[in-house]
Amino acid sequence: MSETTTEAYVISETHAGITTIEFSHPQSNSMPAKQLEKLAHEIHFAGTHNETKVIVIKSSGDKTFCAGASFDELTQIQNEKEGEAFFTGFANVINNMRRCPKFIIVRIQGKCVGGGVGIAAAADYAIAVTSADVKLSELAVGIGPFVVGPAVERKIGTSAFSALAIDATSWRNSEWAKKKGLFAEVHENIENMDESIKRLANTLAHSNPQAMTELKKVFWKGTENWDTLLHERALISGKLILSEFSKNAINQFKAK
Repeated sequence: MSETTTEAYVISETHAGITTIEFSHPQSNSMPAKQLEKLAHEIHFAGTHNETKVIVIKSSGDKTFCAGASFDELTQIQNEKEGEAFFTGFANVINNMRRCPKFIIVRIQGKCVGGGVGIAAAADYAIAVTSADVKLSELAVGIGPFVVGPAVERKIGTSAFSALAIDATSWRNSEWAKKKGLFAEVHENIENMDESIKRLANTLAHSNPQAMTELKKVFWKGTENWDTLLHERALISGKLILSEFSKNAINQFKAK
């Protein structure tokens, strides 16, 4: 689908053991609360679906994988309860990816910002193109990558995570992301990326489901406290987004 799509959606389809979950939003695949809720639901359902052997998460278009939280919704948050509820949406997506007993491949066809980096980091295997630059922009709008932080830090380490979080206005290129472990593979173009995803997904669809489930438990060992941790992090972001700094910063970004 093209980058100019005018509708927001999350759709799933299963074929030959591979469940593909695609999300789309006209504003650079940003994530309002309903999108986050739908995405979390589809990931959970695919994890319980007997026909599903492996999951591929992707987004529409060819420029941006995910621009993170919806600025339109961030500006509408009126109190801490609403802020907590919004950021819990990202927590639910990451936790459902973590708890899912199936391997999740994430297709990164373009730039990742904020929560988009979190989704990439929560992948069991992320495959990207060379144009897939990454940025944790949260500090620039007065908050921080609190909810996605554990997933990003787990994947690339504290040093690289802190560099991304502190220098919130700078992009890191896909080669940096691969060297740090965020991306497992980087390809020159979308065709090559999709061929690699197809190959791996087909291989996993014919692998032992029980073995993959046990492997996933090993990979995610030590994250059992994330149900509580990510909720606590959502509380922090929910409070900070109410500040005058955040409101002014977001309005300035929207005006660009």
